[in-house]
Amino acid sequence: MTNIFSKNDLEILIATKNRDNLDFLALMFPFASFSNFNILIINQSKDIILSSEFETVRVINVDEKGLSKSRNLAIKNASKKICIIADDDVVYFSNFDHEIITAFNLNPQASIITFNHQRIGKEKPHNKSKKVYSHSKKTIENVCSIEIAFQLKDITANNICFDENFGLGSYFETAEEYLFLGDAIEIKLNVLFSPFVIVSHPLLSSGENQGDDKILFARAALFYKTKPNLAYIWVLKYVFFLARNGYINWNQCWRKYKTGLMGIQKYKELVKLK
Repeated sequence: MTNIFSKNDLEILIATKNRDNLDFLALMFPFASFSNFNILIINQSKDIILSSEFETVRVINVDEKGLSKSRNLAIKNASKKICIIADDDVVYFSNFDHEIITAFNLNPQASIITFNHQRIGKEKPHNKSKKVYSHSKKTIENVCSIEIAFQLKDITANNICFDENFGLGSYFETAEEYLFLGDAIEIKLNVLFSPFVIVSHPLLSSGENQGDDKILFARAALFYKTKPNLAYIWVLKYVFFLARNGYINWNQCWRKYKTGLMGIQKYKELVKLK
């Protein structure tokens, strides 16, 4: 194996908001000082300023909201060859940086490698596969943003970014990572999965309540964006799926269907504004 990359080539891109100190970093890296790692923090806040005294920890304070905006600003200002997407409530395992760098050294042609994570309180990792494989539009459906690492030069050279209409704090509060990875696959970038578990995350997730209006609203918009000719039929089928599996009551179907239609309409309005 040729060691193209070293640990110093890794940068952790953290999205957070309304922070006035770096205490949360100690919880993210319980096995070592957070100053041992290259970190870029995007702190979204109107009036709270976050600062760093550490050379390895950079901070950008910005008066805006939206997770995808935060991710894009981090990518624009990243400085290392390999970047890993992070939230402010994750906990890294002690060997995470070694596993990321090793994976890219073994697969230097990979523009993006998604790793594995384990929910706190769960015995098994999020992805049960134990093999490296190439991603498809189907396999990226279950990828979480905190699993995504990439070669910065490939992402910036191909103008890959997060769709700022999607993600927490935006119009459609889900699917931003799916669109990010989908864009990379669409232009034939090499996107791989590695089974190494690098990080843990709280059990509850904003994307798990499938019957929630916000999730249905967002998923309908996503489907219209990716398959507009089938979107209306998909919303109908999805609402029945939710009812059959107990996510919603049967008497909620009509209202949920209209929620999906509103998501499609909102997306169409946003496209027109562009």
